[in-house]
Amino acid sequence: MAQEEQNNRKEKSELHPRNKHRSRYNFKQLISTSKELKRFVFKNEHNDDSIDFADQNAVKALNRALLKYFYNISQWDIPQDFLCPPIPGRADYIHYVADLLGSSAKGKIPKGNKINVLDIGVGANCIYPIVGHQEYGWTFVGSEIDPLSVDSAKRIVEANKELQGAVEIRQQSSKLGIFRGIVGARERFDAVVCNPPFHSSLKEAEQGTRQKWRNLGGNEKEVKHVLNFGGNKAELWCPGGERAFVEQMIIQSAQIKDQVLWFTSLVSKSANLKSIYNALVKSDAFEVRTVQMSQGQKISRFVAWTFKDDEAQAEWAKGWRTEPKPKVEKTEKSEAK
Repeated sequence: MAQEEQNNRKEKSELHPRNKHRSRYNFKQLISTSKELKRFVFKNEHNDDSIDFADQNAVKALNRALLKYFYNISQWDIPQDFLCPPIPGRADYIHYVADLLGSSAKGKIPKGNKINVLDIGVGANCIYPIVGHQEYGWTFVGSEIDPLSVDSAKRIVEANKELQGAVEIRQQSSKLGIFRGIVGARERFDAVVCNPPFHSSLKEAEQGTRQKWRNLGGNEKEVKHVLNFGGNKAELWCPGGERAFVEQMIIQSAQIKDQVLWFTSLVSKSANLKSIYNALVKSDAFEVRTVQMSQGQKISRFVAWTFKDDEAQAEWAKGWRTEPKPKVEKTEKSEAK
């Protein structure tokens, strides 16, 4: 048993040291929190508990259990065929962003609701605000262009007292806007996180979904029923794909460079890095970092940039030492008038 536990720990040891998901899923613990997961769990060929990761209902039930067990989120759901993200990898991004902020404050990772983070493309699942707030106490603004995703993310926030007053969801009305129409003239954000659309066309997105389905062991005859498995078109693709989106994000970031300490974005395709670095040089970013992440055989990364020099970063971080701002609670109309 001790050897088995050691192997389980090694299996995900590439995740961030603070990531709660470094061990393999303990389905008995998860089922004790979320009973609905039980019907999806079976013994695999190694006699280990598992689920069918090609079954989006099973993956959704797993995510719901993980969010309840590890993050105290009791109510979570997403519309059918919307992106159901792997939570361990999403949590890794947040933990590395925490380290990034800490690097501007002599290594001390900032916690509490003084820290304000903008999530570009929060999605229907609202995962980054959930993890960031529950792990570090940060406040979030999540922007989203898809109305159905906006409604879903708002429902998640409204259904969980833990998130109320800490997460705000905003509709992006412009197809070309990333920060425009979202960031107010006097608003400041300590960090921006973004999981940009991966593909450059609907056809490419469908091909990617087919390949993912095959990798998960899905039946080719069933592929028509799962072309949206893993996200709707607004989440999966945009003209020019990931590279074009991040380059536009860089251009617009220069327009609000005094309002944000660190901008970051996931970059799934390493081939896009050269073009992204060139865009950052043209934007006159002061510092650029690339942070490698991995989950199993999947290698990912995010690119981070700031327009502030070391002195300006340290000055910005001084604001984190003050008392945290009071959390805004939703209350009934005051009777005292």
